[in-house]
Amino acid sequence: MQNSNLNWFPGHMQKAKRLIIENLSLVDLVIELLDARIPISSQNPMLQEIIGDKPRLIVLNKADLAANVENSLKIFRDNNFPAVAVDSVKGSGIKQLIALAKSLAQSKTHKLTKHGAKPRSARVMIVGIPNVGKSSLINRLAGMNHTKIENKPGVTRAKQWIKIADGLDLLDMPGILYPKFDNPDVALKLSWIYAINDEIHDLEPTVCKLLETLSEKFPNGLIERYKIEISTDGHELLNKIALKRGCIKKGGVLDTDKALKLILTDFRAGKLGKVFLD
Repeated sequence: MQNSNLNWFPGHMQKAKRLIIENLSLVDLVIELLDARIPISSQNPMLQEIIGDKPRLIVLNKADLAANVENSLKIFRDNNFPAVAVDSVKGSGIKQLIALAKSLAQSKTHKLTKHGAKPRSARVMIVGIPNVGKSSLINRLAGMNHTKIENKPGVTRAKQWIKIADGLDLLDMPGILYPKFDNPDVALKLSWIYAINDEIHDLEPTVCKLLETLSEKFPNGLIERYKIEISTDGHELLNKIALKRGCIKKGGVLDTDKALKLILTDFRAGKLGKVFLD
């Protein structure tokens, strides 16, 4: 990326941090939503610090776009983090998520009824960085369009309680990024999945690095989608794709800006095949 020490912490993210801290005591369980394509890089160290020892369930969303999902789940489980993979758009893994969330929250709800309180639904907070699919997941869990879905980082900015009929009360939290990215590789990966807005960094080096990474690890997706010969040079791949897809300005000059956006759109939609980039 253009600036490897990217500082980007808008006011709404500071507010999101305060909301999580203020409401953590209200919930029995924290669901941390990650992107299954980058399950390590999409974790937020700040969130982990805030959550502390509160029971946590790791949910790998967009599992339909990811390779090595079972291996990722095993790593989390081996480190004593219950984990489940879901596709919140198509609904796979949702029943397992609900059952696991109820089970993990049970000790708290049972303790309350044991001390004379009325039975209540388990209370769950969903947290994660922007654009990992929180709104889509909540809509799937609730069975209706409760929250606004928009493919832009930071669109969910207010606290939202959502009643789930099968015994789960969900507290959605706005997406929250770190105040600073010290690791340029992590910043790149977050840019690829659009957790970092495209408008705040230089797209060309970001996309060229994505192309180089895909050509090394998952070349078949590029070959099948664009019908090109693979190269290890990102700029060369960018030019080949621009030419193949007719991204050409007047005078025969390649329209690389158009090609950059096309590649990112294809990658984010899973049209370049299943990937694992951590």
